[in-house]
Amino acid sequence: MATAGKRCTWIKVRPGDAGRLIVHLPYSPERVEKIKTVDGRRWHPLEKYWSVPDTAEMVERLRNLFAEEVEFEQSLRPAGPTGAPLPGSAASVPLLVKVKNAVEALHYSPRTAETYIGWVSRFIAHHGGRPPEELGESEIESFLSSLASAEHVSASTQNQALNAILFLYNQVLRRKIGNLTDMIRAKRPGRLPVVLTRDEVQKIIGSMSGAPRLMAILLYGAGLRLMECCTLRVKDLDFEKGQIVVRSGKGDKDRYTMLPSGVKEPLRRHLEEVKRQHQQDIAAGLGRVALPGALARKYPNAAREWAWQWVFPATTHYTDSDTGERRRHHLHETVLQKAFKEARLKSGVAKYAGCHTLRHSFATHLLESGYDIRTIQELLGHKDVSTTMIYTHILNRGGQGVQSPADILVL
Repeated sequence: MATAGKRCTWIKVRPGDAGRLIVHLPYSPERVEKIKTVDGRRWHPLEKYWSVPDTAEMVERLRNLFAEEVEFEQSLRPAGPTGAPLPGSAASVPLLVKVKNAVEALHYSPRTAETYIGWVSRFIAHHGGRPPEELGESEIESFLSSLASAEHVSASTQNQALNAILFLYNQVLRRKIGNLTDMIRAKRPGRLPVVLTRDEVQKIIGSMSGAPRLMAILLYGAGLRLMECCTLRVKDLDFEKGQIVVRSGKGDKDRYTMLPSGVKEPLRRHLEEVKRQHQQDIAAGLGRVALPGALARKYPNAAREWAWQWVFPATTHYTDSDTGERRRHHLHETVLQKAFKEARLKSGVAKYAGCHTLRHSFATHLLESGYDIRTIQELLGHKDVSTTMIYTHILNRGGQGVQSPADILVL
């Protein structure tokens, strides 16, 4: 809410006449662009407000379009005869939409939103569609236990479901959940990640070409996660210092890692082609990309600036569902995954390796070269060094360089 003496910056929505909602929209070019994407909107020049159709879908549309900037009047829809909110009221916004809004308000990734919504849907379906407000600890334990006992999911998958349900109750329903002591826990296997040898990495990357080849080099040479590589922007690369800044990595953390010297020139040539493509998009009235958080509202023109463009852009454009803008997305991760698999098969490497295997190989090869575990922890972005320590087990010699007693035998 705006403080006294300052101009209100909140978007306020209240009931109007003749089946319309009145939208008081403090002016900004971006907000005007957004409201113009709404079907049935009208501008009232004398009263200086917009109006839109008064429907349940419109309330949801405005909430998604303006996120935390919009404030609905509590009397937007009075309660019906049974005390339940009538369709169209803020209180009747679907539960899954509330989950999505809560995830976005905490600046979690879109993938987290998709994952949480999926688990909440399965939780509700498991209990025959009963509202979560009617369910408690015993129902949560029943659902999570069934994942372990009936569906035999991994421990990480069960924990993911648990996190989603706890988020639903803590952040959306504002209800605390007690200890789930009777839940059957999925067993966590003590498996080690697959690691490629240097020769195997050379064979696989040597069988790749184009943008996927550059991306694979960065996964291995900088220890990037798959999506960290896909979402790199031009401004994240520092050729002079030889480093990459990873923005909003796992856990929404930033970190620095190295930019391999061997990839600098190929990457520069790649960026020259990307820049020519971006200039062509600008000439055609396009050239915009999605920006993180509220930056698009704060800097309306930043989405077309070269610094914010994707290092690995997609080949086509898409239409943003909220703003109606034509944008270019980053290269989809499945393009790299498919190219890597094809290269692995072509190279004859028998190990069942994926893109993430290159990150495991990065850490292991640094340890083999004598770099300390703390440095590798920082480069990987691990919160706890215990996570990084798994690579000492892969070396099969721990941190002591233990020699097998059989090495002295003459065979």
